[in-house]
Amino acid sequence: MNSVILVGRLTADPELRQIQSGTSTCRFTVAVDRRFADKQTGERKADFISCTAWGKTAEFVCDYFSKGKLIGITGSLRTGSYTDKKHSDVTHYTTDVFVDTVEFCGGKNDNSGGSSGSAPSAQSRSDDSVLADFEEILSDGDVPF
Repeated sequence: MNSVILVGRLTADPELRQIQSGTSTCRFTVAVDRRFADKQTGERKADFISCTAWGKTAEFVCDYFSKGKLIGITGSLRTGSYTDKKHSDVTHYTTDVFVDTVEFCGGKNDNSGGSSGSAPSAQSRSDDSVLADFEEILSDGDVPF
């Protein structure tokens, strides 16, 4: 089974691109804190994970997330390699998470709350109108399950 679950913060604003077929894609890096602090320094270190989203998921990430925002990701791990252009005897190896789903994490002030799904278009809307698309649940008594 190849399954990855990450929660971390975006290291830069994601940028939407399109491949020749017209499919949207988005590459971004997520900083994920390690579980335990360094025993000698007491510092918590982070790993910087490369992620790639496609199609509507890529559009969703670019519309609703920006640098520093907390993001939850599920996907699968992909590895690859390529030969260095300057040194033909050098091979570089890559590891990326291919994103299946994306979710908002953190508090209301951190990401606007809510979860992924079919997101409304945010092309020319203000932050206030984007927030109106998400329903706030005030207590567990309001949850329908």
